[in-house]
Amino acid sequence: MTPAECGLVMLCCDLGDQIQPLTLSQYAKLARLIRSVAPEGDLSRDLSARYLHELGLNEAFSARICRLLSREARLSAVLRGADARGITAVTVLNPAFPQALKLTLSRQCPPVLFCRGALPLTQQPGIALVGARALREPGAAFARTVGQLAAAQHRTLISGNARGADQTAQNACLAAGGAVVSFVADRLSAHAPQERTLFCSEGGFDLGFSAARALSRNRLIHAMAQAVFVAQTACGTGGTWAGTTENLQKGWSPVYVCDDGSDGAQALVARGATAVTAGNLTALPDKSQLSLF
Repeated sequence: MTPAECGLVMLCCDLGDQIQPLTLSQYAKLARLIRSVAPEGDLSRDLSARYLHELGLNEAFSARICRLLSREARLSAVLRGADARGITAVTVLNPAFPQALKLTLSRQCPPVLFCRGALPLTQQPGIALVGARALREPGAAFARTVGQLAAAQHRTLISGNARGADQTAQNACLAAGGAVVSFVADRLSAHAPQERTLFCSEGGFDLGFSAARALSRNRLIHAMAQAVFVAQTACGTGGTWAGTTENLQKGWSPVYVCDDGSDGAQALVARGATAVTAGNLTALPDKSQLSLF
């Protein structure tokens, strides 16, 4: 890992030492300030308190940055522990980082992902499946169909490993010989390596589940996909609704929703999603095929 990559991890990741890392917006502010005075600058340079003050940062924030960047010994221990578990820290400076996330999310892109499993899957074309945990028919059939089609058409299935829609699609895809990228909202270290599967987590590899983490990872699922399929959603509430409506608002990827007659599906269609059923889902579209159905 280069000095610049080490700087990113120390600034933006939880290293288990009770020191709060920078938020995404705080990191973006810092990077923007550095590049405003040094267009080729990066975080490998010595960010001294004096230099940070010259950038216009207040004393408290400057001191926090210096403290974060003083954690070299802790970083080495964390990276050794990750490596022992088959977990890799992949920064935006690494060619293995998902390029789709960088291109689509820009400043909302996480600087670091922790990955466990088939790392080359980060560069493969993929489609996403999202949906409710309490999955009913026809949503379950829809999720299975999407997973099977992803395998048949050599597209990586991108999801969140939650019970219900996520796991239904993931299991169907893997059973059909396909591959899965799963952005988890709980401890990455708790997910045992599986064939043709990559588990990813932002912020750290040993962070427990939280609703905030579950909501945050939704943008990664939507932004990495060539198209997103929604198996089932409530209207106006829940993670599936929040992630999908944010996607529709920001235009990260086209959205296809299971036409189950629900208020949730109709509300997504009103916001720009396309209604489909498992029966007429015979091919998986990408961003250039918005009128496939």
